[in-house]
Amino acid sequence: MTQKIGKGVTWVTVTEEDAGQRLDNFLLRLLRRAPKSLVYRIVRKGEVRVNKGRAQVSQRLQTGDVVRIPPVSLPESEEPSMDKVPADQLRLIESCILYEDKDLMVVNKPSGVAVHGGSGLNWGLIEVLRQLRPLAKRMELVHRIDRDTSGCLLIAKKASVLKALHAQIRADQLDKRYLAIVLGSWPKKVAKVDLPLKKHHLPDGGWHVTVDQSGKEAVSFFKVEQHLQGCDLISVKLKTGRTHQIRVHALAQGCPLLGDDKYGDREENKHYRKLGMKRLALHAQFLGFTHPVTEEKMLIEAPLWSDFKRIITELTLI
Repeated sequence: MTQKIGKGVTWVTVTEEDAGQRLDNFLLRLLRRAPKSLVYRIVRKGEVRVNKGRAQVSQRLQTGDVVRIPPVSLPESEEPSMDKVPADQLRLIESCILYEDKDLMVVNKPSGVAVHGGSGLNWGLIEVLRQLRPLAKRMELVHRIDRDTSGCLLIAKKASVLKALHAQIRADQLDKRYLAIVLGSWPKKVAKVDLPLKKHHLPDGGWHVTVDQSGKEAVSFFKVEQHLQGCDLISVKLKTGRTHQIRVHALAQGCPLLGDDKYGDREENKHYRKLGMKRLALHAQFLGFTHPVTEEKMLIEAPLWSDFKRIITELTLI
């Protein structure tokens, strides 16, 4: 399917296995050693072409599409060196696997672990999983969650499984439910937030997201589960899965997430760090989907990490 990628322009013909895949996911698999920011940059600058035309990272590829990949400078080694990953982290990630079969796995991602390496990171969750499961040659992320968010992350081991799960995502058939702690009191009458979101590129390859009528549809459902001291514990069900959706929708209601140093209140967050919550209080608790092979309805729960449980205990009203 591919020539050697790196030194010269490469033309890659999309096969049936990769049909329906987003362009960014397709490139990230082919350019595993390239920083994620580089992949997005070469698409944005028009250096990547699909059927000789400019493309967007969200474009879905079809069988027979011809993708032009420009010369890119890649590190020497194929994968991140695992000797740079502490042994206890390797054991931790192995222990985070909540469900696994020959087709897919679900991992309870720790907060602080990026899903991908690159942008100054030697490794991410997917690179470590590929090392832990070397026979799964087509292992790919089905979706992503923020580096600071913990909880359920779905990984496909086969291209056909990835394609089927992406179809479920496009049809809004994935059941994604989160737990979060917000600063202040959640507005009593607000159960649904339907505000379009727009992503803005940052020089470091990251994103900043704002509510913008010219943005993409974003719908979240919020429910207060428990009133805490100065905070509320809320559950969130997503209809759409936009970047930073929960964080920006909560902020728009005047209730930023505890521990959110990007959109939230940094001074308030300092107080909670002293209580042991040193990260974003957002956890992907449940993930539901239909198994593409067995057709079984799956609902996986990721247990709360100890710091999340501890801060709830610390803030519980007596």
